[in-house]
Amino acid sequence: MDRLSNTVRPYAWGSTTAIPELLGVAPTGEPQAEMWMGAHPGAPSRVTRDTDDALGGDQPLSALIATDPVRELGHATVEQFGPRLPFLFKILAAGAPLSLQVHPNLAQAKEGYAAEESAGIPIDAPHRNYKDANHKPELICALTPFDGLCGFRRPVEAAELLAGLDVDSLKPYVDLLHAQPEEAALREVLTAVLTADPAEMAATVADATAAAERLGGHYAPYAAVAQHYPGDPGVIAAMLLNHVRLQPGEGMFLGAGVPHAYLNGLGVEIMANSDNVLRCGLTPKHVDVPELLRIVRFEATDPGVLRPEASPSGEEVYDTPIEEFRLSRYVLAPGAAPRDLTAPTPQILLCTAGSVRAGELTLAPGESVFVPAQEKAEISAPDTAPGTVFRATVVA
Repeated sequence: MDRLSNTVRPYAWGSTTAIPELLGVAPTGEPQAEMWMGAHPGAPSRVTRDTDDALGGDQPLSALIATDPVRELGHATVEQFGPRLPFLFKILAAGAPLSLQVHPNLAQAKEGYAAEESAGIPIDAPHRNYKDANHKPELICALTPFDGLCGFRRPVEAAELLAGLDVDSLKPYVDLLHAQPEEAALREVLTAVLTADPAEMAATVADATAAAERLGGHYAPYAAVAQHYPGDPGVIAAMLLNHVRLQPGEGMFLGAGVPHAYLNGLGVEIMANSDNVLRCGLTPKHVDVPELLRIVRFEATDPGVLRPEASPSGEEVYDTPIEEFRLSRYVLAPGAAPRDLTAPTPQILLCTAGSVRAGELTLAPGESVFVPAQEKAEISAPDTAPGTVFRATVVA
C-alpha cells in the first residue's frame, strides 16, 4: 500500500483551525477547507512507490493508476467505471456556509455536458454548469458536531417558519406555500425568491435577518447564514430546507436534485468524481435559475440522518444506493487482532483518531494510504490506545 501526500484546498469558507487540529500542526491563519484524497485531476494525491520499474518514484496517484489501471483498480472497477478511481475522498472543514446547491443525475449530467460542449462554452467559463458528464452523489460523515441543510421542508412547515419572522414582504411566500399540490408550491416559491428584484429581495433578507437574530432558537442557523451572505436570496431559500445537526459518527447522503448546503463543522466526505454543481444562492458565483429549476427535485423529504450498520467483522457501513463509492468505519480496540481488509477493489484508508497500523505503515490522525485492488491490507491499533479508520472503496 502507498502512503498518500494530500493537498489542502484553501477555499474562503474553510475553517482556519479544524484541519490543522486534526493533523496536529500549527494553523497558518489561512482557511483550510478540504483535504483531497484520490486521483481527481484538480489535486491528485501523490505517492512514492519504491520499485525498480516504471512505477517507481514520487508521482500523482492519477499517473500511477494510468500506468496500469487493472493492476491498481481491479478488473471489475475498470470494466464498470473505466480506467480511473471513481470516487473522491475528502476531509471537509466548514468554517462558514457553503453555497446552496444541487447536483444533476447521470442522465442530466450527460445531456447538459453534451449541450454545453456543442455550444462551444469553454470548460472554465464562469457561466458553465457542466464540467463533465458524471453525476455527483455525496456522503458526509461528521467528525465533530456538523450543521447542514438538506432537502425541502414540508411546505406548511416552511410557511410556519417564514410566518414566524413577521416580515410583511414574506407574506406572499407564506400564502403560496399553503397551495396544493406541494411540489408546485415549492417550485413557485423558490422561483419567486430567485427571480425577485435584487434590491427588493435584499431588503427582505435584511428584515428577515434582523427578525431571526432577535428570535434565535431554530432561527439561529439562518441568522448565521445571513451574516455571511447579507442580502443574498439564498438566505430565504435556505429557510425552505431542513436544518440538520449531525453528531460525530452520523452521516447524511445527498442524492441528485436534493438542495443542500454545509454550514459548519468537520467531517469526512466521499463523492463520485464530478464537478457538476447548480447553485441556488449563498454564493457570488453564477446562478443559472432556469437550469437549476430543471434539476431540483421539488418534494419534501426527511433529511435522513445516516448511522452506520455494524457487521460481525467490526466494520460499520454507511449504506447508500451508489456504486461508485462505499464508506465504512472501524473503531479498533488496543491490541486487538488485525482486521483483514483485502478486497478486489481499490481502497483509501484514513485515520481520524488515535493511531492505526495499516500493513507496515503507522497512521496518525489525518494520514491516509491507497491500497491497490487485491493488495494485502490489514489494520490494527497499537497495544496502548484505540484507533479509528475510515475505509473508502467501490461497491464490489
